[in-house]
Amino acid sequence: MEKSESAAPPAVPPVTPSLSAEEILKTLYEVALNGILILRPLLEAETDVVADFIIEYANPEGQRIIGVPERPGFTIISRFPHLQHNGVLDFYRRVFMSGGAERMEVHYQNDGLDNLFQLSAKRCGDLLVVNFNDVPLAADSSQKKTGPSESGVADASLRAELNLQIRQLYNIYMQTPALICIFEGPEHVFKLVNPAYQQLVGDRPIMGKPIAEAMPELEGQPIFDLLDQVYQTGQPFQAHEMMVQLDHANNGELGQNYYDFIYQATRNLDGEIDGVLVFAYEVTAQVQARKLLEDSHKEVRELNRQLETRVAQRTEDLSRAQAEAERQRRRLERLFMQAPAAICILSGPQLVYELVNPGYQQLFPERRLLGRPILEALPEIEHNLAYATFRKVYETGITHQENALLIPFVHPDSGQLVDRYFTFIQQARINEQGQIDGVLVFAFEVTTEAAARKAVEASARQLKLLTDSLPVLIGYLDKEEKYRFANKAYKAWFNQDPEQLLGRPVREVVGEKAYSGVKQYINRALAGEELAFEAKMPYREGFTKYIRTNYVPDMQMGEVAGFYTLVLDITEQTEAQQAVEASEQQAQALALELATANEDLLRTNQQLTRTNSDLDNFIYAASHDLKAPISNIEGLLRLMERSLTKEGPLSAQVAQVTGLMQESVERFKRTIINLTEVVKLQKESNQLQAPVTLGSVVQDVLKDLQPLIEEAGAQVELQIADCPPINFSEKNLRSVIYNLLSNALKYRSPERSPLLRLGCAETGQWVIITVRDNGLGMRFTDQSKLFGMFSRLHDHVEGSGIGLYMVKKMLENAGGKIEVESRLDEGSTFTVYFRK
Repeated sequence: MEKSESAAPPAVPPVTPSLSAEEILKTLYEVALNGILILRPLLEAETDVVADFIIEYANPEGQRIIGVPERPGFTIISRFPHLQHNGVLDFYRRVFMSGGAERMEVHYQNDGLDNLFQLSAKRCGDLLVVNFNDVPLAADSSQKKTGPSESGVADASLRAELNLQIRQLYNIYMQTPALICIFEGPEHVFKLVNPAYQQLVGDRPIMGKPIAEAMPELEGQPIFDLLDQVYQTGQPFQAHEMMVQLDHANNGELGQNYYDFIYQATRNLDGEIDGVLVFAYEVTAQVQARKLLEDSHKEVRELNRQLETRVAQRTEDLSRAQAEAERQRRRLERLFMQAPAAICILSGPQLVYELVNPGYQQLFPERRLLGRPILEALPEIEHNLAYATFRKVYETGITHQENALLIPFVHPDSGQLVDRYFTFIQQARINEQGQIDGVLVFAFEVTTEAAARKAVEASARQLKLLTDSLPVLIGYLDKEEKYRFANKAYKAWFNQDPEQLLGRPVREVVGEKAYSGVKQYINRALAGEELAFEAKMPYREGFTKYIRTNYVPDMQMGEVAGFYTLVLDITEQTEAQQAVEASEQQAQALALELATANEDLLRTNQQLTRTNSDLDNFIYAASHDLKAPISNIEGLLRLMERSLTKEGPLSAQVAQVTGLMQESVERFKRTIINLTEVVKLQKESNQLQAPVTLGSVVQDVLKDLQPLIEEAGAQVELQIADCPPINFSEKNLRSVIYNLLSNALKYRSPERSPLLRLGCAETGQWVIITVRDNGLGMRFTDQSKLFGMFSRLHDHVEGSGIGLYMVKKMLENAGGKIEVESRLDEGSTFTVYFRK
């Protein structure tokens, strides 16, 4: 035989001269057939008790078994919360504190796992090292020991597939927008809670707690008994629009929310009941919409009953409309009550139906959905917003929600497009690699809700149109005496849009005085009494109404919910009646009073004539008789000055005294002149009046005052172009204008440049001239003192105090008047009234 050549042995790779223990240990971790975890204890701040462990490292086999990354960085309780209840956390604590090595076997059926785990742990410095493997529950122990290697491979493949399916189901639970949880044991301990369910109570911790402890506010509600019933009998329970009151914000306030839900018993491998599965979704919006529709129709019917006497011509049409609305309401309610919830899962970029629940299939009973792309099954949505959002969610992973979206679908019988409305949430499904591989949809049809909302809006528009067209105030007050409805007529009375009155107490709206007048009637109406009354209503200063009112209680289930109020304005009729009654009483008294008054007036006029004549004679005589003495005093003063100057220059004191004496003489002479002017004014009271042009008089006065205007740096603004002729003495008009303008210049403020505004206006029986300045202003409480003879409010400016007195006399002699408004250090406004 020929000698065969032996195959050359494989080449030996070059040997690394030295490997560190760390590199060898890392390689050992990577090829280990068991899972290895390195945990770091997390201590409580004050007690140094181990509260949790942080997963610092997981080898490849450990990553595969429990589904974590190599360097997780999170705590074991945050990822596997049920370790607190099955003894594993206590096992880790005990081993870490003792420092020895211990083993444990545990059956773990939570958090996406369902395996028998064999654990071995030992403390290493400040770390805890855990070695573990998993044994599938379905494995045949005898085969595992003696069977061929092919069986072990098959078991491992089966175990991996089973774990993958469990994790996928767990991810679906966690991603669905429906409310899902799983209770364990007769105490109903929270074993699984998806994010949507957790949002019911915010950040309140409930995982691992019995429901009675986690949600104590449910005590007294049916929930605990229903869970016990399902757990004990195994019979599922389905609720429709059940109110469940939870403390959603954890602030002690219970919500008023409605839910559709199913309680389904769960069983272990032996077929025994070990818990309850909950699947729920909130339907508060639908319930509120239906109640709103019912309340709206009830309000329309009740108000129509009260108005039928005032709007008889519309009663028949309104009754037919009301009956039709009620029929529509019942039909919409039946459709609304039958609206099912719907869940589906769409897979891949073509969005193929992977899962369709019965509720979703019932939306399209005539169509085959499962296994078909969405556009093939529902071609109508291709150009609808719904399909665009499907694509966006699949491509971006951003969750999208729509409320009452219109999607027309072809009717299976007529072949015509029919409008349907849907509320839905689209959420991306994430696979084990963190990639989007589908879209999860949670939806329900709200076509009936949309129709109900339109009916409510139509009823509201009809009610508003009807009540706004009536010339009466129509409103509705609740038990708290707050407005819940007010028609358009309220705006004219209260200067507010009716919408602004809603929610406000009637006491605040009508005012305290008016409210006190009708409070007794309000109490009777809220006690259930229908009544009518008339009252005087002083709503506010200058606005009082006489009203005829009807109060009609709103009875609901035997109790008063509020009352309707219809208010008719009878002010004109009442005041006319009062005027007639008053005139009859006053007519006789007036005749007697007029006769007596005429006699008194005649005597008074005679007395005034004599008094004025005596006063004029006295003033004239006094001024005439005083001229000679004051002239003598002035002459003697000058003679004394000449005599003193002959003896030499006057001393400063003597010069000052003689100066003061001369000033006193001059003031006395001016007073005599003013008294003479007053007498002349009295005698000229009947001076002929004629139409005078204001503009020409003002220009003459401004020429006379020009030096004073320039000295003061004053600005004069005239607004008299449209002033009509004034029926007055031209000489006296000039005196009035001169006095007012010269006073404004004399009493100017040193803090600002003088600004004088002279204006003219016409109203009723008057032509009005105003003179406004920004001068010193005045502070006074009695205008009559300002216009008194020799009255002065500023002593630092030279004057006699008789100018305004003469102005007032001239105006009153002609049937006019003068008024003043002034603020200290801001200026004054004089208003002069001339009769037309």
